[in-house]
Amino acid sequence: MTTYLSGVQPSGKQHLGNYFGAIRQHVELSKEEGEHFFFIADYHALTTSRDAGELREHVREMLVTYLALGLDPEDAVVFRHSDVPEVCELTWLLACVTGMGLLERAHSYKDKKARGIKPNVGLFTYPILMAADILAYDSDVVPVGKDQVQHVEMAQDMCGYFNGFYGDVFVRPEARIPKDELFAKVPGVDGEKMSKSYGNDVWIFATGKPLKKAVARIVTDSRPPEEPKDPDELLPMQFLALFLSADELEDWRERVRRGGDGAPGYGHMKQRLVELIEDVFAPARARREELLADPGELERILARGAEAARARARATVDRAYRACGLR
Repeated sequence: MTTYLSGVQPSGKQHLGNYFGAIRQHVELSKEEGEHFFFIADYHALTTSRDAGELREHVREMLVTYLALGLDPEDAVVFRHSDVPEVCELTWLLACVTGMGLLERAHSYKDKKARGIKPNVGLFTYPILMAADILAYDSDVVPVGKDQVQHVEMAQDMCGYFNGFYGDVFVRPEARIPKDELFAKVPGVDGEKMSKSYGNDVWIFATGKPLKKAVARIVTDSRPPEEPKDPDELLPMQFLALFLSADELEDWRERVRRGGDGAPGYGHMKQRLVELIEDVFAPARARREELLADPGELERILARGAEAARARARATVDRAYRACGLR
């Protein structure tokens, strides 16, 4: 049976880029045959988070977001990272067989240094903790975006180092990246990649006036509707492509290319986008409100998931301990 492992950092309210770039794929994958482990990576968040209350709130928001959008605890073991301290034990075992050079080649570490940010030890050793996350559950498949493939490759390296010294202790994981390039880079309202840090995002659960205000910020130009245009150059059309059926999308594109009477203006595009976002996420918004009204159930979901995750991780760590002489 194939074992899948997915994890996400708790980073507050999730936007359309998060949904199309990761959340949707995670939820769909959880329906496939096999074992599925899904965790909210609050340990990893400590490399940058310094507000305890905010971190707890972000964990809850991430959990509610995934559950509202279709992640079912019956399909996947859903848990909080810090509820499985065994991964920290495993991190030390892996650190003792991992060279400094491998960590120094990590993209995230090099990027921080290049931008003049003084990285902490947690950020430097981040790939080891991520490798422990992956190896703790005997994961076969790790769904990631292209920018995260290196972390899976580093986990493969650490798996090889440890197994080379102590025998076949860990399962070698493989990365799986999304096949649909349309969703690889969801644009923000300014045309850059959507990101909360850029302030160009649209919250998944936005509705009413806040949603209209967010969509109104999508950058356009001053050309009139009747002027023929290349739809690929229009940011509102890129957003519509995320939601429209193939037939309706082609109809919009053809009218934009043709121009003249009946050609849609930017206001029409944005109005249709608001309608689509309202309709597509309406069930999830309602489900989110139900979940937020029962915090006890949220904790019960995490507790059940942690129990199952710890059982698997404990067995893996004990196996590793025995292999290297600690048991």
